[in-house]
This record gives sequence, structure tokens and C-alpha cells, in this order.
Amino acid sequence: MATLAEGVRGTARAVNFAEMQVLGDATRVHARDRPGAVAFEFEGRITSFAQLDAHVNQVANALIAAGLKPGDRIAYVGKNSDHYFELFIGATKAGVVMVPVGWRLAGPEIAFIVNNAEAKLLFVGPELVDLARANIGELGRGRTLIAMEPGSNWPTFEAWRDAHPATAPHFSPAPSDVAIQLYTSGTTGHPKGAMLTHSNLLEGRRLGERHPMPWNEWGPDDVSLVAMPVAHIGGTGWGLIGLVNGARGVVAREFDPLKVLDYIEKDRVSKMFMVPAALQIVVRQPRSREVDYSRLKYILYGASPIPLDLLRECIELFGCGFCQQYGMTETTGTIVYLPPEDHDPAGTPRMRAAGLPMPGVEIRVVDTEGRELPRGEVGEVSTRSYANMTGYWRLDDATAATIAADGWLRTGDAGYMDEDGYLYIHDRVKDMIISGGENVYPAEVESAVYGHPAVAEVAVIGVPDEKWGEAVKAVVVPKPGASIDAEDIIAFARSRIAAFKAPKSVDVIAALPRNASGKILRRELRAPYWADRARQVN
Repeated sequence: MATLAEGVRGTARAVNFAEMQVLGDATRVHARDRPGAVAFEFEGRITSFAQLDAHVNQVANALIAAGLKPGDRIAYVGKNSDHYFELFIGATKAGVVMVPVGWRLAGPEIAFIVNNAEAKLLFVGPELVDLARANIGELGRGRTLIAMEPGSNWPTFEAWRDAHPATAPHFSPAPSDVAIQLYTSGTTGHPKGAMLTHSNLLEGRRLGERHPMPWNEWGPDDVSLVAMPVAHIGGTGWGLIGLVNGARGVVAREFDPLKVLDYIEKDRVSKMFMVPAALQIVVRQPRSREVDYSRLKYILYGASPIPLDLLRECIELFGCGFCQQYGMTETTGTIVYLPPEDHDPAGTPRMRAAGLPMPGVEIRVVDTEGRELPRGEVGEVSTRSYANMTGYWRLDDATAATIAADGWLRTGDAGYMDEDGYLYIHDRVKDMIISGGENVYPAEVESAVYGHPAVAEVAVIGVPDEKWGEAVKAVVVPKPGASIDAEDIIAFARSRIAAFKAPKSVDVIAALPRNASGKILRRELRAPYWADRARQVN
């Protein structure tokens, strides 16, 4: 597999990020400079940069031929695939916006996103064909469904793509055009579409070139493992970073701890991004002590801090550098990093930090009125940079509540900065729960539990969990005369929302604590479970 790129490695020059103003430029530049180098590998299918550039042009021409116009949306629902990245980059070359949808979501949740985005075409992975058929009334709605792999009676992606020429389309997107719309769970029960532009996704590469950091630098021999879901910025964003840098991207259909070990060993992975919960599963595999990690240079991790004991175990096992990434979908992923040199197994205070701002990123901590607080005081973390989203799709009020007129975005996280400029996350202003790297909003879970015939009231909180960081707990008040069966409540919720969002446990109380205005005091419910913790996040 490595031999495809062997002939060009010795002559490869440094990547010129100034030439990459839009995503389609990345495939064009690498196809010109390193045509035979491997761009993506997926389950034995190898695609060179020259082939990738031809494929994305075919996708763009296919979308144009289908009548799609700049600004139209297409949706992808499926597990990871190299073809997803072809579809994504090709769509941007036609000015079409990609909307990836989480494959773990329930049918009604998928239908909401696809319809909210007004997707003109829906591309369906093989794992979701049955679900799509079962929800065809909501997912059809006059749009064409295309199967990413054979096995259904719908048109297949490769046949649809290959019916069109590989010449570059005449349309030229602007750096400020929206490239992707990633949905984040909403506090109202419905997810919001965060719109990210070409500049959001690419400007960090240009700034990184002027502010070199070893963990953020790539060479032509680097191999990137793309194992996180592409419906998250951690999946799509990480895949794009490797692509733009000209690395070989090994795409895993889904996260599988045993296969991750195979990829590291057989594909000579040098860099990968994972959430701490996934790392914990990998290191606990018996075979993890038998793998050769000599090619692994850096592991980047995010979505939650890493427990010190787990960090020690990972450093001892992998023997590579670790770099924490802090950010959110609305900031196109990473805006703060904790460099490898601050990862001390001895457990220094700095290990509790989220880290330092990335080049070009401003961070400040503000009070409820938006005034900057002195160092060491806890407030809401705000950020301003090239990475801030352009807004939420058709939600002007929600956009205005998140991004001020002067460009400062309120993250919803509470934290403070020390005298050296390191950011520390103290708690969450919002009620979001992060379980295994997945964002779960209580309102959405409460809505699913509330319909149970035995439940009068419900509040959902996150409680510490050694495996997933946080676990979803429902605290319910029973209806008069009703008895609560915890397993029945959990099963009921799972029938209405994705399994990872459903409660893992249920507590029963007589009444929910509320303030004078009637708002549920979730902090009071959470307090007993977090009482012995230094931080109110895990």
C-alpha cells in the first residue's frame, strides 16, 4: 500500500497553504504536486490524489447536472467512508453545502435534520438503508436517495459519480461561502445547524505555517487515522486536516478498539484524534500490549479532559506525544490546545488546563454583562477568531444570542485564565452533558422521558462515569399512585431518541428543586454526585 506514494515522497515539497483558499484547492494542489501519493485508504480501496481530484470534479458536475445551485444542501447519513470526503469536497466545488447526519440517531431525529436543512439529495450508507426505508415518508419528500454502496434499489454513488466528466466545473466558490452545516443538539430539543465556511476550515492551516508547533506539523510520510464520526467536527475536521496537509488518510468505518490497534500497526499510523473515552477502551484491550507503536508520533484528544490515571497509562503504552484540544462545533473545532510538554504524568496543576489559544484565536472570560474578568476569576469563556461559525441555519435569534456584533462568541462554558494565559474549564454554563465524546442536552432527553405514563416530572443531569466521562441520569417524579420501573423508563426513552442519549440510570424523588421563577435547579440535583470532584466536568 505504501508503494503507491513511494516514488514521490523524496521529491515532495512543503505544502503551500496560500494556494488553498477553498477546499477544492487542496485536491487540485496535491494532484498537481504529488499525483501518485495516497490520499485515502478505506477497507482496501486506495485513492491517489490524482484520482481524488478527478472524483471530486465528477461529484461537482453530477450535482450541477442534477440541477443543484450554489447554496443548496445535500445530506449524508452513514458511517465513515472515503467516499464521504469525495462527496463533501465535490459538493463545495459546486457551491453546494454538505450536511452530515449522525448514523446513531433515531429515524425521527435524522428526518428532522434532513428536512430542516432542506437537503435536495440524500446519500445513505449501507448501515442506514433499512432505517431510511422505514422512514421514507419523512426522508423522501421529493428528494432523490442515493446509496453509498450497492445493496439497495437506489442509484449507487459510484455509478452516479462516474456518469459525469472529471473536468473542473466552471463555478468558483468564495472563501466566505458556507461549506458544511454540522448539527449540534439544542437546548430546545431540536438541533441547530452550525454553518462553517471554507475560511473557517482552512485559515488555521495558514496561521499554523507561520506559528510552527511540532504536534501541528505534517510531512509527506505522515499517516492519519480518521476514526471519529464524520457527523462531528472531530471526524470531518480531522479528516480534512490530514487531506489539506497531504497526508495519507486511513478512514475507519467506525470506531472499533481492536481495529484501531490493527490500523496503528499495519498502516503505520503516525497521528490520530480520539476522545478520552475511546482511548480508554483501546488501552484496556489485552492486545494493546503487543502492538508496535514506533511510528505513532502524536495523539490528539478532545471533547473532555483526560483523567490523570488514564493519561499515565496512555503515555506508558503508546510512548508518543499527547495534545489536548478544546473547542466546539461553532468554533470549527480546536481553538485552545494543551501542548505535549504540559502533559506531565506527575500530575502538575497545568494538567487541569484546557490550554493556550491557537494562533489567531482570542480568548477572554466575561461576566453576565460581557465584561472581561481579571485573571483567576470564573466567568463565561468567549472567543473571537477566524474559526467562529458564520451562524446557525435560519436561526437569527440563536445566532445573535451566541455571537455578538463585535464577533465574540459565547461558548457556554465557565472557566478562568491564569497569569500565563492558560484557559481552565471550571464548569458548564449550559446544561450540556458530554458522554463518550457525544453531546447530550437534557431538554432533549427530558422530552423523550416525559411522555412515559408513570412520569409526572423529569430532570436530566450528567453524573461522573469512569468509562464515558459522564453518564446520563434521569431524576423523575412519579404520577400519583404510579410506580417507577427504571428499566422501563430507559427502554421508553431509547424508543424515542438515540441510545447514547437515553438515561443510563433513573432516580425517583418526591419533587424537583426549583427557583422562584419555577426553573429546575439542576445544579442541586448534580451536587451530590460531584461533591468530591475538583472540577464539575469529567
